[in-house]
Amino acid sequence: MKYASEEQEGPEVEQTAGPAASAPEQTERRGTGAAPAPAPHDEQQGTRNRVARSILDHGPSTAAELALRLELTQAAVRRHLDALAAEGVVEPREKRIYGARGRGRPAKAFALTDCGRDAFDQAYDQLASDALRWIAQSAGGGEKGEAAVAAFARARLAAQAEGYRKAVESADPEARTEALAKALTADGYAATARSAPNPQLGEQLCQHHCPVAHVAEQYPQLCEAETEVFSRLLGTHVQRLATIAHGDGVCTTFIPKAGAGKAAHSTARTSKTTTASASTAGRNPA
Repeated sequence: MKYASEEQEGPEVEQTAGPAASAPEQTERRGTGAAPAPAPHDEQQGTRNRVARSILDHGPSTAAELALRLELTQAAVRRHLDALAAEGVVEPREKRIYGARGRGRPAKAFALTDCGRDAFDQAYDQLASDALRWIAQSAGGGEKGEAAVAAFARARLAAQAEGYRKAVESADPEARTEALAKALTADGYAATARSAPNPQLGEQLCQHHCPVAHVAEQYPQLCEAETEVFSRLLGTHVQRLATIAHGDGVCTTFIPKAGAGKAAHSTARTSKTTTASASTAGRNPA
């Protein structure tokens, strides 16, 4: 995919000085000869990261501007921009012109997408932690503060759950855990449904990624509210067995089969992966 873009950017000149190299990246840098380099894929990915980082640091940029900053040819930069655009990391926009517009079509500037920004370290975790701390302190701290955070977590999850409810309720009863897992996956939780160690007693909902894990480590009310939402959506008591926030590899929730009753509850409590009791589902054990 090529972008019609650079009539105003000036002519491009490929760098050809130095001996030929098998890796394309070795001939992209201006003013240097070919030197031993990492594997082509690794070097290309590293250069793409530099291109994306330069856009993050300097804002929407044309291929010519990026080439100047990174000391690469415009042709090389465009190849990386095409790859980043295909991955959804950057997107082309018409460059804003101040003053008189020159002849020809304006150059395209490339900006990071939301997905591209998410790839960089951002202070969302710290922002969320600060916000929850403020909520707790504003409520008076102590038990009142914990209750205020819990109320916020429930309200947040209740709104999020509305997006899952339709998927769960439209599924057959035996397929509702799978339907919930798919809905969670669409929200970035990489969730799966699988049989429990004793399939006759129930199944497990496993979340292999948690976008709020670092915050939930400090505020287990987030895990507790999520567990409550799962229970309401599935229409049965569920039990959180493990959480990424506590240091486990996967967030695991046990969902008993209808009619399994006390036997399922007992199995869940004695499971090797159990890290929380029924009364503290989602709360980080000491």
